[in-house]
Amino acid sequence: MLNHGHYIMGPEVKELEDALAKYVGVKHVVSCANGTDALQLALMALDIGEGDAIFCPTFTFFATAEVVAYANATPVFVDSDERTFNICVGSLEKQILKVIEEGKLVPKAIISVDLFGLPANYIELEALAEKYNLKLIEDAAQGFGGSINGKKAGSFGDIATTSFFPAKPLGCYGDGGAIFTNDDKLAELVRSYRVHGKGTDKYDNIRIGLNSRLDTIQAAILLEKLAEFPTELENRNIAAENYTKTLSEKYITPFIPEGYYSSWAQYTVVCEDRDNEMQGYAEQGIPTMVYYRTCMHMQTAFKDLGYKEGDFPVAEKLSKQVFSLPMHGYL
Repeated sequence: MLNHGHYIMGPEVKELEDALAKYVGVKHVVSCANGTDALQLALMALDIGEGDAIFCPTFTFFATAEVVAYANATPVFVDSDERTFNICVGSLEKQILKVIEEGKLVPKAIISVDLFGLPANYIELEALAEKYNLKLIEDAAQGFGGSINGKKAGSFGDIATTSFFPAKPLGCYGDGGAIFTNDDKLAELVRSYRVHGKGTDKYDNIRIGLNSRLDTIQAAILLEKLAEFPTELENRNIAAENYTKTLSEKYITPFIPEGYYSSWAQYTVVCEDRDNEMQGYAEQGIPTMVYYRTCMHMQTAFKDLGYKEGDFPVAEKLSKQVFSLPMHGYL
């Protein structure tokens, strides 16, 4: 890389995109600057805008709903599944029907998050999206490497995204992201949008886009890490099994449905006295973390949407009781 001097979007970037497409099993991979941009680019390619309702979990990282607001659309929050922590399909359908009944917004898309490494219930989500003519966006930032019946995270829905933030299952040494799709038109749009909306010529900008390119050095790092990724996933799953054997009588430990494979972005348990438990680990020099203390519907930035405490009881309970233990490929 230092020899050719192409520090942004150099040849290693295309090599990485091809390798990721082969790994996930999709036709197109388009890299970008970070996972939030990946979500924003997906919304841009799907022509999401003002007056559109985008359904997403309330128990997630802020970026999931933030990009909806960036697009001038309206996030409609959904409760969590009590066992998997992912978006609850039953709650989702209720929210879709509520929006249709109110008639103020146009139901347009679902953003589903593969929380803590476990892919969401795409069998039912894809059926629901088809039933109500909605686009389905998979946020596989935490789920990358996971699968359902052998089908890899990043290959579900109309378009999928991931983040290469260092803490993610496949992380680089800085920021990075990618978009996955089998749709030729969506891939073409994303490739244009990530470089200022350019056309066939660098200085022919045919739409308003972003500056969201992947650094070549991050691509080079990810190529090396992708080669080791299957081994790291095996190690994460062994560590998770050991955690579960040791802790299942003390906490509610993660539930993995039959046919699902988790990439274990985090190993997250549920307990009633979280602060005391975390303090106990801290006294032994063991770091712990809470993902996520505040649901989206309780965020100050979304107070004007009119949600209140009690609207999503499962997610609110999780936000008060979950904490995560150390997890990585060399634990």
